[in-house]
Amino acid sequence: MAKLELYGTASCPYTQEMREWLEWKNKEFDEFDVERNAEAHSRMIALAAAPHTVPLLVEDGKVIQVGWQGRGCIVSKK
Repeated sequence: MAKLELYGTASCPYTQEMREWLEWKNKEFDEFDVERNAEAHSRMIALAAAPHTVPLLVEDGKVIQVGWQGRGCIVSKK
């Protein structure tokens, strides 16, 4: 089974929408808040090109989706 990782923030409503969609689809995933977790923020920076937008969905170490339905929240560098 593919390993899914969801990078987002508590303040981004699109992160919540993607999380709810993943749960509705019964997908197992690990979620990381890049505003509260410096290590996750660094991983997100390494995975995706600027501007760094959440939600960011990663499957087996590869970005498969940036944003949710054409919308997202820009995350600043730390």
